[in-house]
Amino acid sequence: MATEPGKEISKKRRNAFIRYGGLGMQMLLTIGIAGWLGYKLDAWLSLRFPAFLLLFVLAALAGTLYKLYRSLSK
Repeated sequence: MATEPGKEISKKRRNAFIRYGGLGMQMLLTIGIAGWLGYKLDAWLSLRFPAFLLLFVLAALAGTLYKLYRSLSK
C-alpha cells in the first residue's frame, strides 16, 4: 500500500522537529547544569571572579555546538 505524499512530508517534519527539539533541550540542560556546577564550585572556593562558571559554561557550549555540528553533517 502506497503512502500519500503529504503524509510522508509531515512525518519527516515531525521527526526533524523531535530530533532537533531534543538537541535543543539537551543543549539547554547541559549548559544549565555546567553553569550551576561552576557557580557552586566558585562559591565553595570563595572566588570573587566566576572563573569556573565561565569555564564550565564555555566548555559545555563548545561541546554541545560540536555535537550539533556532527548531527547536522549526517
